[in-house]
Amino acid sequence: MPDDMRDLLKEFAETASDAGAALAPVGHLELLRSITETARTIFNAAACSLALLDEAQEFLTFHVASGAGADEVVGMRVSVNQGIAGWVVTSGQPIAIGDVAKDERFASGFASQTGYVPKSILAMPLETERQMIGVIEVLDRDRQGGHSADDMQLLGLFARQAALAIEASRVFSHLGRELMESLALATENEDLQSALREAGQAARNPDASLATLAGHLNELSKLGDDERAAATRLVGEFLRYLTARRTPR
Repeated sequence: MPDDMRDLLKEFAETASDAGAALAPVGHLELLRSITETARTIFNAAACSLALLDEAQEFLTFHVASGAGADEVVGMRVSVNQGIAGWVVTSGQPIAIGDVAKDERFASGFASQTGYVPKSILAMPLETERQMIGVIEVLDRDRQGGHSADDMQLLGLFARQAALAIEASRVFSHLGRELMESLALATENEDLQSALREAGQAARNPDASLATLAGHLNELSKLGDDERAAATRLVGEFLRYLTARRTPR
């Protein structure tokens, strides 16, 4: 491998390493599993599932689930025009249904494919200040007398944590894409910093800001170890501060 290419790859690796230390979500899929399992336990429910919108916002895919029918539902897709989950993401409204058999929005055919047909559902949209992400559902909560406002408020807290975790993961994924595209540009007789700057100018929001961020991280990688570590800690503290501000108390 030529020395200039080796140096370029080393520079890229250092930039990606710094980006990872500052932004990489820690086991976000494990966190989502933990959220659904904890929600199911606290609500004493038969099952809990979490579905995410695709980029075109046309379909929901169930990524994690806990309890009855969990193995069957994970990986299944449903149109946003179908079912309680579809209604929640298109309307942006939470819903509590005591008897799904009496609700025309319930997709009984989809439920039967999982091997578990619930009687009641609590559903909450997964949403941040920037976008609709998906829906979390609690099935067949063991409670007499229906559902209360406190139930929905509690489920809303779980939904908020899940939405923030997913958004953090997507930001990191998009940042990684900008780095890889810039690396490809840099192999065409450009330095990585110039390529990152070019990507930032060409990209549409929000990727433009991510490319600019990648450029800053590239400059950071050229500093000494102590300066780089200090800057990374500052970024980490700033992210924790922002997350704390957005999390309901």
